[in-house]
Amino acid sequence: MATHPIITRRTLLQGLGTALALPMLEAMNPGTARAANAPAKAPVRMAFLYVANGKHMPDWRPAKEGALEELPPTLKPLEAHKKNMLVFSGLTLNGGRALGDGPGDHARSVASYLTGAHPKKTAGADITNGISVDQIAAGKIGSQTRFASLELGTEPSQKSGNCDSGYSCIYSSNLSWRTETSPMAKETDPRLVFDRLFGNKDESQEGKAKYLREQRKQSVLDFVRDDAEGLRRKLGATDQRKLDEYLYAIRDIEKRLHGSDQPAAAKAGSFPRPERKPSEFGDQVKLMMDLMALAFQTDSTRIITFMYTNDSSNRTYPHLEVKDGHHDLSHHGGNKEKQEKISRINKYHVTLLNHFADRLAAIREGESNMLDNSMVLYGSGIGDGDRHNHDDLPVIMLGRGGGTIQGGRYIRYKRDTPMTNLYLSMLDRMGAKSDRMADSTGPLTGLDS
Repeated sequence: MATHPIITRRTLLQGLGTALALPMLEAMNPGTARAANAPAKAPVRMAFLYVANGKHMPDWRPAKEGALEELPPTLKPLEAHKKNMLVFSGLTLNGGRALGDGPGDHARSVASYLTGAHPKKTAGADITNGISVDQIAAGKIGSQTRFASLELGTEPSQKSGNCDSGYSCIYSSNLSWRTETSPMAKETDPRLVFDRLFGNKDESQEGKAKYLREQRKQSVLDFVRDDAEGLRRKLGATDQRKLDEYLYAIRDIEKRLHGSDQPAAAKAGSFPRPERKPSEFGDQVKLMMDLMALAFQTDSTRIITFMYTNDSSNRTYPHLEVKDGHHDLSHHGGNKEKQEKISRINKYHVTLLNHFADRLAAIREGESNMLDNSMVLYGSGIGDGDRHNHDDLPVIMLGRGGGTIQGGRYIRYKRDTPMTNLYLSMLDRMGAKSDRMADSTGPLTGLDS
């Protein structure tokens, strides 16, 4: 006799202004779990994390090709995930090169990073780029999830202006492109991402729920308590633990969001929200990464892009004892002191990446975990910030792509291997196969052996 699921993958815990999607549970497919001694196969996810201004390459690149034995200084924070990591060299963004257009490498590095295209040099409204890999995937499999994709960052997308030698600010502040002329603006406020993930789309209810959460310090979990308790009684011990861990993660994020700033003063008839994002860069990034993990865990989306900063960012890092601007330091001119400071910033960014990797690895999915079932690509569209080169880019991948990628290696590809070849391989593993993308010459080989 067939065993029917207690709940479906689309089950929501609902309450006032709230709709919580659930993580993957054995109860969603008990027949499969009993037959194969495992829950239904987890989907493959992809996340693209972009950092500005290139890297200090001597501290980035491993000493030798093959098995990752000793990680270079910049990648040391990822030691615990070494076996799940691929380090690439030789990958190139030809579209990021000048190709007769002169200066503007920072704008081109972002615009071409996920598209492989060469953006039209303009500071006006006549922008032209290419379709990005995340949006190719979203167009093919995005209908399977609540959100086709999520576009996130820490600094707002810009709609106009001249940001880099005649290139529009649109190019240097937008990573994701739905069409050749339509970038996907990113969300930079973790609280608004939280509301988007856990709101029920009823504006009147959402307003009241926000008021209760911010002014009376209630949790979204208060609004779904009855649903959650009713579900919990139907679940086995393993699923109960998964549900408890998931709800704990939500509450932890809520506490951090509420602590980021005090709520604005209440006004009659309004439901105010806190006025500012977390003031500390690292806190903002970690909150975003935890929300990204929840979005994957609930299958709200399988495709995310995240920009640490817009390109040419001149952010300072005083907690690292780096008071110089990041972009200024990247033009180091061979100065050892500046190179050391750049390396310090690079390592800090990787430390934040490790937070995301830890979060994914901690979420169990059958005999594996969420990091095993993901492809997390991290890197920059510029190699050395002083040279502004777009070949031999600093790019790594974390995760096993659902068991189709063998990590723990440093792979050198021949010079000028298109970055878009890697994207074809990723699309195939996502179930969004594409035969060609921009300057691609075929799927990148060697990921699985």
